Order: sequence, then structure tokens, then C-alpha cells
Amino acid sequence: QVQLVESGGGLVQPGGSLRLSCAVSGSIFSLDAMGWYRQSPGQQRELVASITGGGTTNYADSVKGRFTIARDNAKNTMYLQMSGLTPEDTAVYYCNLKHSSRWAQYNAWGQGTQVTVSS
Repeated sequence: QVQLVESGGGLVQPGGSLRLSCAVSGSIFSLDAMGWYRQSPGQQRELVASITGGGTTNYADSVKGRFTIARDNAKNTMYLQMSGLTPEDTAVYYCNLKHSSRWAQYNAWGQGTQVTVSS
């Protein structure tokens, strides 16, 4: 069983920066990928950034150049560094982890953390 706990959300002014953290606990047999998703009212949940078990990163076009995803294996923590924030970045941000055992694949989610970009 894997648990993800997010932190770092809050209120920030346009153009500001914020760093989200996702603390991972539990046993992971084989890590496939981790990522950050976000969902705003009236919108579907979308993938913002991802990082594979091998360290390959990918970003949504809307955040490319502004957001950076990183993982610190020693601290069992994943980060989303956000800069140049705009009101369109306002959403609940979710941490996601995909992992596998010899029998099945699993998909774990954090509880979400609110990011509000407003003046």
C-alpha cells in the first residue's frame, strides 16, 4: 500500500512562484511513473507533468518552461516547482504514482492541494 501526502499549496499573486511537495510512504515494488495532475472547477483533470522511473520528464504545453518536476529518492518526495503563475493555473493539484507488482499495476493518488493564483 502506497500513500501520497501533498503540501505546499496556497494563495499566490500572478507572476509568483510556489513549490508543491508529495511525500511517498509505503512499499513500491517497481515504480513506473509519478506525476502531477490538476483540476479546476468545470474542467477535467489534466496531466501537468510526469517523471518516469528512469527519470524522463514530460510537461503539458501550458506549463512548459514555467514548471519543473523533480524527485528526491532519498527523501521519498516528489516536487513541482511552479513559477510565472497565472490565474489559469488555479486548480487543485494532485500527486499520482503508478507502480507495479508481479501480479498487477497500481495507481495511487494524493488528497490534492489547492493552488489559487489571484491578486
